[in-house]
Amino acid sequence: MTSSSEVYIEGTATDPAVGARAAVEEAHRRLRAGLAAARAADTGAGARGPGAPAGGSALAEFCAGELRRHLSAVDRTLYAAASGAAETRLLVRALRTVTTVLDRHVDALAAADRTAAGEAAAAVEAVLEARLAAEEEALLPALTGLPGADLPALVADLRILAGGGRLDDPAVVDVRETPHGRRHPRIFTRFARLAPGEDFVLVNNHDPKPLRREFEATHPGAHTWEYVESGPDVWRVRIGRRAVPAD
Repeated sequence: MTSSSEVYIEGTATDPAVGARAAVEEAHRRLRAGLAAARAADTGAGARGPGAPAGGSALAEFCAGELRRHLSAVDRTLYAAASGAAETRLLVRALRTVTTVLDRHVDALAAADRTAAGEAAAAVEAVLEARLAAEEEALLPALTGLPGADLPALVADLRILAGGGRLDDPAVVDVRETPHGRRHPRIFTRFARLAPGEDFVLVNNHDPKPLRREFEATHPGAHTWEYVESGPDVWRVRIGRRAVPAD
């Protein structure tokens, strides 16, 4: 039976996925505000000569610190979860390309003198806005409906990483005491955090054939599946992310 604390109306404020999307959008607002505040601080500083490096500016420090920490956290959570699914693989590839361009502009900002810093800052803002808009308008809706993706859990991990914390990445995921409706999302969330070549062991009280079919549908050629123990009471399966996707 579902407890009263787990009852919600899909698509409303009580829906965990809606709350997760709102949390990401709020993080985006904070990034935009932080960027604007840093630019304003640099504009008001005025004492730096035109040839002074921008590396010590408020904006350069914000980009090297909070901004890059957020970008890395999103890549390890939302992007990782979507990168192995056929529906979202190309979207993630495009977003990571945008991030590469953004990183170049952040590096250019750190190296620029005061004369060139304004142009570099404008480029950072423009590319970042394109990335944030794509996440809000395309990635978050896609993750909400992606089989095996648990958006609230992914966003919870994102917030931990963005805050400078570390994730608990257990080598063994035992779902025998986990409610059935939460097993697959928990397993796919763990898979999303695997680097190429890494794996974990799933422990279950039945042969997880439906899970295997779901992996084959959402991560074709990107995962490995090896039975370590096959019942009759306990099943152990080593699930990994391929170092090189299968053809």
